[in-house]
Amino acid sequence: MARIFVTGVGFITSIGNDREAVSRSLRELRHGMVRYPPFDKPEVPVKVAAPVRGFGVDSPDPEDWTYPSEYRLKREVLRSLCPNALFAYCAMQQAIRDARLGDTDISNQDTGLYAASGGSPTILGRLLNQMYQQGVMRCPPLGIVASIAGTVQFNLVAHFKIKGVSCGLSSACASSSHALGFAFDDLVLGRQKRMFVVGAEDGNVDTILPFAGMRALSLNPDPDTASRPFDVARDGFVGTGGATVLVLETEAEVERRGVVPYCEVAGWGQASDGYNVAISHPEGHGLRLAIERSLRAAGIASTEVDYVNAHATSTPIGDISEVRALRAVFGSDIGRVAVSSTKALTGHGLSLAGAMETGFCALALREGFLPGSAHLSNPDPACAGMNIPRQTVAAEPRVVLNNSSGFGGANVCLVLRRA
Repeated sequence: MARIFVTGVGFITSIGNDREAVSRSLRELRHGMVRYPPFDKPEVPVKVAAPVRGFGVDSPDPEDWTYPSEYRLKREVLRSLCPNALFAYCAMQQAIRDARLGDTDISNQDTGLYAASGGSPTILGRLLNQMYQQGVMRCPPLGIVASIAGTVQFNLVAHFKIKGVSCGLSSACASSSHALGFAFDDLVLGRQKRMFVVGAEDGNVDTILPFAGMRALSLNPDPDTASRPFDVARDGFVGTGGATVLVLETEAEVERRGVVPYCEVAGWGQASDGYNVAISHPEGHGLRLAIERSLRAAGIASTEVDYVNAHATSTPIGDISEVRALRAVFGSDIGRVAVSSTKALTGHGLSLAGAMETGFCALALREGFLPGSAHLSNPDPACAGMNIPRQTVAAEPRVVLNNSSGFGGANVCLVLRRA
């Protein structure tokens, strides 16, 4: 099979809006959590979120939005964007520069794009209210493409003139990991030579707060401890938004262009729990199978894995389900492999999470470190004997796994190897 490499990354996240800032936050365990002003109401029990900084996207008119000065967007581009598509547009520009891609590398039949986003409930809500209150023909012409779940794919494919394959994927919190897995398949099968993989979410009241009704969000009002995966006192996740873009290329393209990749994508696996619409199987059966399939596809033994970037969102049920899956895979080796959840720093990005955390793993592989699992003061007894570093470790991992799990028991494991 063709070998596939990550050659470019772009980040708009709660812990930094470029590669350097994100790497620094991962190394120094700088989190992105704040007391979120829109939640500062007596009737809202949730108080903490992890918003993106440097962007002002609350206005109903995109022309009034503010964003970092290094990005230039034309009026006709802004009209079809929602906040997460704006984040993705900016991250896409970063990834293109990082991978040293020219216009002809981007716009050709051999370059495609897979994206994941939950759409924009805020803009969709405004659109529907306007339709019912003012009439159908008073709605903005581009309201639909700026709001529904495929908005990131629609906009990036059109504005960056992508001519290869394109698709938007939706499997909740596993979405952008699925996007990367299927992009990998297209590359190894020779259908494409280069793929952009994108994950993006608004990260505002309308995308985060509905999870309170599921009892999934942390009610801890302290930003320093609200997200604490694997801790016995964890009580739910902290919501975040942003975007991450990854550039995947075949080995032939890497050699032709003379670029230095971040890491190799060695393989992936997926499996379903077949258990519950909203929560993971308590024994982690689906995730265990996804991990085992990913290792088999990559031709890598579990004893070769140095680090696992866990999906662990800081929920009581989900974290332990993943712990049990990892114990089943690694057995007596569980005390050797390092495991951490970077959601302790970023919060949970929903469909963004897989791409964002794969980007973190790519940085770790190229720069030589293992991200710590922040805010862990009293590990759950179920984690006894596991190697969960509380500080970032200077090390040079050779093989890392990135886990993602979504509604309906959708599980994905991505295998990355040092280039």
